[in-house]
Amino acid sequence: MGVESEFQKMADVSKIRKFRDADDYRRNFVVQEEIDKYLPGGRHFIDEAEINRCIAEVAEKPADPARVREIIAKSESTCETLLPEETAVLMSVTDPALFEEMRAAADRIKHKVYDNRIVMFAPLYMSNLCVNGCKYCGFREGNAAQKRRVLTMDELKAEVDVLAGRIGHKRLIAVYGEHPTTSTEYIAETIETCYARQVKAPKTGAPVGIRRVNVNAAPLPVEDLRMLHEVGIGTFQVFQETYNRKLYESMHPSWSVKGNYDWRTTAFHRCMEAGVDDVGMGVLYGLCDWRYEVLATVLHARDLERWFNIGPHTISFPRLEPASGTRVPEESPWLIDDETFARILVIMRLSVPYTGMIVTARERPESRNRVLDHGMTQLDCSSNIAIKGYSDFADEAQQEKTRQQFMLGDNRSIETMVRYLAERGIITSFCTAGYRCGRTGGCIMDALKTGREGKFCKINAVLTFREWLDDFAKDPETVRIGNALIEKELKGIEQWVPKFYPQVLKQYQATCAGSRDLFF
Repeated sequence: MGVESEFQKMADVSKIRKFRDADDYRRNFVVQEEIDKYLPGGRHFIDEAEINRCIAEVAEKPADPARVREIIAKSESTCETLLPEETAVLMSVTDPALFEEMRAAADRIKHKVYDNRIVMFAPLYMSNLCVNGCKYCGFREGNAAQKRRVLTMDELKAEVDVLAGRIGHKRLIAVYGEHPTTSTEYIAETIETCYARQVKAPKTGAPVGIRRVNVNAAPLPVEDLRMLHEVGIGTFQVFQETYNRKLYESMHPSWSVKGNYDWRTTAFHRCMEAGVDDVGMGVLYGLCDWRYEVLATVLHARDLERWFNIGPHTISFPRLEPASGTRVPEESPWLIDDETFARILVIMRLSVPYTGMIVTARERPESRNRVLDHGMTQLDCSSNIAIKGYSDFADEAQQEKTRQQFMLGDNRSIETMVRYLAERGIITSFCTAGYRCGRTGGCIMDALKTGREGKFCKINAVLTFREWLDDFAKDPETVRIGNALIEKELKGIEQWVPKFYPQVLKQYQATCAGSRDLFF
């Protein structure tokens, strides 16, 4: 690995297990004791019988409008995770007018918890080597159509230079294939490299860089997660793909590490134990009955709350998309349309009211536009998911199927999306301050449920939006629309915290004068 990194200096990397090759990794990576402690008596928290009962006895019965409105009121007033049966009641709604009441409530909850912000991020794929054989995935082992590579640190710096220095991103989701080559040590070094890289903004020359690195990677043992916690990992994201055990086992061969259903479903329990208290859930919609997946996600959130009093920081909503070397995305009997996708978002916002909800550029522009008022809180733009795609392709819309896990649906640039959101009164937030101030896990959960965090983050959203407009906006119309929105937001902040407003204004004026990374 070359020169010893800061991570290596401060962490006992000797505790991270080493593996000779992919076969050794597959045979020995899973730590059974770290599964068993969270499945006492062998009983799994994803209760298949309870899920099927809720679908058959509740979700498939005619909706009782009075009961639906009771559940909506509970969700709004408490911001607590619903019971599975309550979520199933929401699923039973077929009347458009009643569903519109649900959608409006979901939007109100989103504004209560997160205000009118949409957080912006970018995916950065570090590698596509993989020891698994997932039937729907372009990265799976044995797919000869895929061009394999692992980013070197120099290549990673070039990617960050584009993301932070040309586009203006501050927050990444770093994505890793599961392979001994991309070990915990590699993940830690890439996080360090991202944080350390500083470049100059194209318009002002201000120093800019990545301030938050979230990670999408395979489930890890507790000791490995402790190491990543020390190096400053953000949210640890693991997609379950499907909670239906039988279908899961058919999609993930038993010889693969990912074929171990219990190891994957207990990944977040190990995160919490290791101190990584921001976790991100998600299933791959289109593999199984969406109702099963939503109910299982609720059960998963509730079990984390039972053990640790902390639920998921985010829930993502990826849909199956075309990928190299597989027909599963086209042939699955459970593919969902845009109408169902919108329903899922509303139901999940009501079911897990405090969580962040991510809709990525997998979706087509019209699909993402439609669900802006369905509870969504995060999205990505100017995304490229080819390995080394940002530095290789000058055109942000260019894709190469044989270097990607799947194909993207929304290739809009960040400036196009920032302007689109601002025209609709939505402020784009590049803020990462809360995480660096320790407002994570249980601390942020309480603040989110009461609405305090949303107000706090509004101030930081204004400061980071000002940064981005000054440093990166190319079109004068974007600047004009953005300035008008900021003026409106500042007036709102003054009304909300009149005594605190002079401090806000001082930080804002300093940002206008060229200061960067100021926050509350």
